[in-house]
Amino acid sequence: MTWHRVVSVCVLMSAARAVFAAASCPDLAALTIPGVTIQSAQVVAAGDLTLPGAQRPLAVGEFCRVVGLAAPSSDSDIKFEVWIPTHGSWNGKLLGTGNGGFSGAIGKSAMADAVARGYATTGTDTGHVGDQMEFGRGHPEKIVDWAYRAVHVTSQAARLILRDFSGRFPAHSYFQGCSTGGQQALSEAQRFPEDYDGIIAGAPGYDRIRLIVGFLWSWKALHDANGEPLLTRTQLSQLTRAAVARCDGADGLKDGLIDDPRRCDFDPAALACGSGSSDSCLTQEQIAAVRKVYAGATNPHTGAQLFPGWARGSEAGWGTYLLDPKEPVRLGLFRDFVFGDPSWDWRTFDWDQDLRFVEAQVPYLSAVSPDLEGFRSRGGKLVMYTGWADPVVPPQDVVAYYETVARGIGGFRQTQAFFRFFAVPGMGHCGGGSGPNLFDPLATLEAWVEHGQAPERLTVKQVVEGNVTRTRALCPYPGVAAARKVKCVSASAQPR
Repeated sequence: MTWHRVVSVCVLMSAARAVFAAASCPDLAALTIPGVTIQSAQVVAAGDLTLPGAQRPLAVGEFCRVVGLAAPSSDSDIKFEVWIPTHGSWNGKLLGTGNGGFSGAIGKSAMADAVARGYATTGTDTGHVGDQMEFGRGHPEKIVDWAYRAVHVTSQAARLILRDFSGRFPAHSYFQGCSTGGQQALSEAQRFPEDYDGIIAGAPGYDRIRLIVGFLWSWKALHDANGEPLLTRTQLSQLTRAAVARCDGADGLKDGLIDDPRRCDFDPAALACGSGSSDSCLTQEQIAAVRKVYAGATNPHTGAQLFPGWARGSEAGWGTYLLDPKEPVRLGLFRDFVFGDPSWDWRTFDWDQDLRFVEAQVPYLSAVSPDLEGFRSRGGKLVMYTGWADPVVPPQDVVAYYETVARGIGGFRQTQAFFRFFAVPGMGHCGGGSGPNLFDPLATLEAWVEHGQAPERLTVKQVVEGNVTRTRALCPYPGVAAARKVKCVSASAQPR
């Protein structure tokens, strides 16, 4: 019997008993959970909490901090924490928090925000230290921990800790994450539908293997044979300005935003240099490179699409992942996770055979299953969002997941009964961008789970120096968001 099965049995057996006597915070250090060691449990005083690397302290009330270690396999070393508001300030709910990249760090800032809202909260380092991928070389169990197991065992342990501390399980459990945290969110809904009542998946990098293949494709497109960048950051910004100028009015309003880049026909040839070259125009070689990034990775043998391209309007953000690195990012997938060879040369990658081999070796690395029936059948609610100008995870890929789920269920109407998706014009990766991008998905999810108020609209704000300068109402996909007039197509529309 696996670790998560043992805990699930414990939870079910415990739930059937009478209410437990509450334990003090220090008493939690003596709690026994299969596969888990509670390393410490102590009260943290109210006040300003300064976290490592934080720009400013966070104001929090007093809470109980539990530090634990989970070992679902002999090679696992999953560090996690559970923070619980004290003195009756706990709202009775649990919030699981997600990670970013291949991060081996607990998201304590998100946990502090959760405690400030009255939530008990949990986070994990996913079983390793650092943001690179060497941890997986020769350690397949650690890869499994990062891929999905760490979040699950942490969630189960947090419920038992809360039961012991308060005498009851949380009334509602939620999970919120973006990017890798969005992948973790979808993984929970797909693999462990009993863990959470409501889930928020922001800009999910859920098709992790093909996302990294997309990084490789786009890096190659934007660099010459010597690995030198073909474009400058200034040219990337020029591309975004030109794309927005071309497609801004497609939704009937000139507001400096591309409503849906899939309907944008901007061609980088519009910036072609007349003679010579400069940062204000593009050579034919540069135009071809940009077109390849828009088109996305394809199998050169068959022409089949392997991963969507990056969206028009996202170019200004391509620097971090696609242009600036000295070599394609996340090569650890191949060097550390699959081939076990730190000297593996990405130039040898075969877009046909190697991709099939990688996906066969670590299929669990992604969270691509459209089967959410387990989550839906137990009443779970899922809110997913992405920015239409995301320069890290192509928004077309996020749309593709939602449409695949809808096709399997029977259409958007059936899907929207438990799963709603919002695409935000002008928003970048998990936030930022040129338009309104601030909203509270947790409050939206709470209203849906606890009061049956499905989100018919989502209002996003733009804030400058503390002042709201613009708002925009969004419809659940496939509804069309416009800045002044919200036009929502019927939920009975069929996915493509």
